[in-house]
Amino acid sequence: MTVLFIALGLIIAYFMGSIPTAIWFGRAVYNTDVRQHGSGNPGATNTFRVLGTRAGTIVMLGDFIKGLLATSIATLLMHGNIITPANLVTYKLIFGVVAVVGHIFSAFINFKGGKGVATLLGMMIAIHYEVAIVCILVFLISLLITKYVSLSSIIGALSFPCMLVFIPRFKTSEPLLIIFGFFLFVVIVWTHNKNIKRLLSGDENKTHLIKRKN
Repeated sequence: MTVLFIALGLIIAYFMGSIPTAIWFGRAVYNTDVRQHGSGNPGATNTFRVLGTRAGTIVMLGDFIKGLLATSIATLLMHGNIITPANLVTYKLIFGVVAVVGHIFSAFINFKGGKGVATLLGMMIAIHYEVAIVCILVFLISLLITKYVSLSSIIGALSFPCMLVFIPRFKTSEPLLIIFGFFLFVVIVWTHNKNIKRLLSGDENKTHLIKRKN
């Protein structure tokens, strides 16, 4: 029975992560498929560029919630005595990663999805909210300075394991969490490989959080 509940949780986490928020929201509200515009990526960043700040924020929030809820399945299983508190972090990592995989390889859009940054953020909040909040601040500061979402995402992702290792307040007794942190960084770099090429060639699009009025 335990295996059955865990397997069911993994299936739910994958399909929850697979929900193509940008595409469904864009079509329903704006009659627009964001894959046909901008960078062609079905994610929050491209939604910001194509449909504007409000739409982009809603899509990012939706992707964030996917990661948060999928990761929290582990907490529900713990309260149901399916898993033990000692294994909670491990299962949170498993369910969260499955949701992110679902976002990147969505079953609803031929296994082609977004880059998974917002979904990863929701996962991080569910696992270690203090470090995740600092990562958000690092991301925002980097974005204000560089104007590059891709570069800021990479820097924010790298800050997660670095804080777990080097900052006394955030040091963890869970080595698996540190391993996950570096895995997270590798995933972000991998999903942003095209952006990195554009950054190196000077062709990457800039995003202005604060727009100056004419």
